[in-house]
Amino acid sequence: MTSTLPDFHCRQTLLDHVRHTLSFYHPRAIDPSGGFFHFLKDDGTVFDAHTRHLVSSTRYVFVWAMAARHFPDTPAYLDNARRALDFLRQAHRNPVTGGYAWQLSWKDGRAEVLDGTNHCYGLAFVLLAYAHAVLAGICEAKAWLSETFDLMEKRFWLPDFGLYADEATPEWTVLPYRGQNANMHATEACLAAFEATGEPRYLDRAELVATNITRRQAALTDGLMIWEHYKSDWSVDWDYNKNDMTNIFRPWGYQPGHFTEWAKLLIILERHRPLPWLLPKAEALFEMAFRHAWDNEHGGLYYGFGPDFTICDDRKYHWVQCESMATAAVLGKRTGKAAYWRWYDTLWAYCWTHWVDHQHGAWFRLLTRDNVNTTDEKSPAGKVDYHTTGACYEILPTLKG
Repeated sequence: MTSTLPDFHCRQTLLDHVRHTLSFYHPRAIDPSGGFFHFLKDDGTVFDAHTRHLVSSTRYVFVWAMAARHFPDTPAYLDNARRALDFLRQAHRNPVTGGYAWQLSWKDGRAEVLDGTNHCYGLAFVLLAYAHAVLAGICEAKAWLSETFDLMEKRFWLPDFGLYADEATPEWTVLPYRGQNANMHATEACLAAFEATGEPRYLDRAELVATNITRRQAALTDGLMIWEHYKSDWSVDWDYNKNDMTNIFRPWGYQPGHFTEWAKLLIILERHRPLPWLLPKAEALFEMAFRHAWDNEHGGLYYGFGPDFTICDDRKYHWVQCESMATAAVLGKRTGKAAYWRWYDTLWAYCWTHWVDHQHGAWFRLLTRDNVNTTDEKSPAGKVDYHTTGACYEILPTLKG
């Protein structure tokens, strides 16, 4: 930990921080037998050399493709992006069904499927990975991007509801659970796909999903906040995972991190399609997150709160803090309101003190309410600092120098 704070309104500060974060993964995360190691401890030690998770595999493509664009002086980053893309394509994808295995065991250059479930959440990140590969100049990924979008439309799209279903068996039998999280990341991926290709169908889909989640589905609760879980008819499921805090992809309760993440996506959507409702909704979501989830004693945003606004999970997750920081900068730039920049500064000071590992690099994953790191697993399944580096890249255009 350092006692002196850098200037977080300086672009070079953020670029230096991203490089420091990337140095945690490169080159130690490269698996000579293919792809990358997914499970790393705080000091970078690999604690599971064989398990491969689709979310980490896709996020590695994002991490290295974005690094290749922002740091062209380091050719290894583009090499890493191609390596991650090849693993996604060759190890996770089932060429017969078109699906992508959720979890693999990778040994001696060969993949064994541990969980072949098809998740829309996973496919959304496949789409995001291909979009960012295209943006990084990997032209062959454009066809795979289109292929993935078509697969999502065929297998998960529900035209009667204007939203995606969530989960299917390996043989593509769609299961009844419905969730907003997969649709949020589908929106993110479609926005990236539009930016990579300029094809309106991706922007159209992003707008429709964003409208139906943040307006129609939000109206089923209080109109201002977004519930996570729904039944097959898209009615609210208030009890799903209520007593299970172990499911990191489907937590119970209102998720303030998803409020701010949605706010960010709505502003990105507005850049391409300036609809009058987008900014007010983004501001309302940001305000609700900080009103109900900011910890005035220890700093940071809690993970979740219930329908009665009591905190149901007082742990602190890295992604909630950095997504909220990025959104504060985006809203500050968009509105010119000083309040957002105050939150930006507050969050950076808090994260620099408690979350950034200044010794080994990258961010810690999970802290207690009073900001104690109780696990030495810095990057288990799904992390790979996609949120932390992605937040910095989103912040960069909002800064002047």
